[in-house]
Amino acid sequence: MPDLKRSPRRISKPKASEPKAKLVAPLKAAVKMPRVRAPKPVDRATMVEIFRRFHEAMPEPTGELEYSNPYTLLVAVALSAQATDVGVNKATRNLFPVADTPEKMLALGEEGLRQNIKTLNFFNTKARNVIAFSRRLVEEFNGAVPNSFEILETFPGVGRKTASVVVNIAFGDPRIAVDTHIFRVTNRIPLAVTKTPLDTQVALEAIMPDEYRLHAHHWLILHGRYVCKARKPECWRCPIIDLCRYPDKTPAP
Repeated sequence: MPDLKRSPRRISKPKASEPKAKLVAPLKAAVKMPRVRAPKPVDRATMVEIFRRFHEAMPEPTGELEYSNPYTLLVAVALSAQATDVGVNKATRNLFPVADTPEKMLALGEEGLRQNIKTLNFFNTKARNVIAFSRRLVEEFNGAVPNSFEILETFPGVGRKTASVVVNIAFGDPRIAVDTHIFRVTNRIPLAVTKTPLDTQVALEAIMPDEYRLHAHHWLILHGRYVCKARKPECWRCPIIDLCRYPDKTPAP
C-alpha cells in the first residue's frame, strides 16, 4: 500500500527584496469642525445709524456712469453689464454726441453702434439690444423713456437691475438695484442674510428706512467699490467699522 501520510507543508520565507506588508491602522472617524454661523443682521437702530453715517459722509451720492438724459442713462446702464463704468464711459464719450436719442441711435444703426462699443464685452449682443429697445421707444412711447419699472423690464437687454437703476436715478423711484458690490456689503455687515441678488433687493426694500431709500443704492455700491472690497476690505477706512459684524476685518497696514 502506498504511504498515505502527508508530507509536512512547507512555508516559503519571503525574499529579501520583497517589502513586508504594512499594517494599516483603521481610519479614525472624521473630526467634525464646529459650524460657523453667519452673524445675525443688525437691528433697526443700528441700520439707521449706518445710513446716517453714509449720508453724513456723502449727502448727495451719484453714480459714475456718464449720461445726459433718461435715454442715455438707459443705454449706459444696459452697456454696463459685465463691464466697468470706466470702460462704458470711454465708449459713450464718442457715442452720445452723435446718438443721444432713440431716433439718432436708429439712424446710426446697429453696425455704427457696434463700432462705438466694440471695446465692451458682448458688444454684438448689446448693440442688437440697444437698437431693439430704441425702436420700441420710438414706436410705442414717442421716443421717451417710460417711468415704469414693469415696462422697462420687458425691453431687450434690460433686466431687473437695469430697470431699477433707471427709474431710481431718472425718476426718483426709491428702488434698490443690487449688483455684486451691494450683495457683498449687505451680507458682510450684515443688513440682511441672503443667497441671491433678488433676495437681497427684496430684503433691503422691505427694511430700508424711508429717509434713506432713494440713495441707498449709491451708498452701498460706492462703499463696496472703494472700501468694502471683495478680496481685501479696507476696514480701517470704514465709517461703520464699529457697527459692522463681519468677523474677518482687515487690520490697518
